[in-house]
Amino acid sequence: MDEANPWKTNSSREIYSNPWIKVREDKVTTPANTDGIYSVVEFQNSAVGIVPLDSAGYTWLVGQWRYPLQEYSWEIIEGGCPINEEPLDCAIRELKEEAGLVAQNYQEILNMSLSNSSTDDRATVYLATDIEIGEAEPEETEDLKLIRLPLSEAIEYAMTGKIHDAISVAALLKLKILGY
Repeated sequence: MDEANPWKTNSSREIYSNPWIKVREDKVTTPANTDGIYSVVEFQNSAVGIVPLDSAGYTWLVGQWRYPLQEYSWEIIEGGCPINEEPLDCAIRELKEEAGLVAQNYQEILNMSLSNSSTDDRATVYLATDIEIGEAEPEETEDLKLIRLPLSEAIEYAMTGKIHDAISVAALLKLKILGY
């Protein structure tokens, strides 16, 4: 299979930038050899998700208001990982910050593109096991609710739409397929 890039970037300019995203507009030659414009949102962080799993088969979900969607969302533990930081280091920090949990073992279960049509947003997700429970240390901008429930129930939340966050759904369904 030919996997060569059929697009040609003729020029690129930054339209907008802040600490979270950059927006650029590229003048391109399309695969059909026509002129076009392609706008891309570049994220300043990648996403990291963690599914903690204790020895009794329980996990933790975080609930919070998601401003862009204007709705409440139940999710696995997630955070933004600066581009220069290793995703595992970020996962260890986020697990402690959001849930007060420390895990002895981490296994990467997903590395995925989140919206490959107009963004470069990526996520890495870990299964965290051998859990020790401590105190959460959320960031001052976070108003988080934390629940502990059987992993099977969290998977059911993903199956029925109670969890609709893409990273969470993908991670929980992957664990179901893996037999957890």
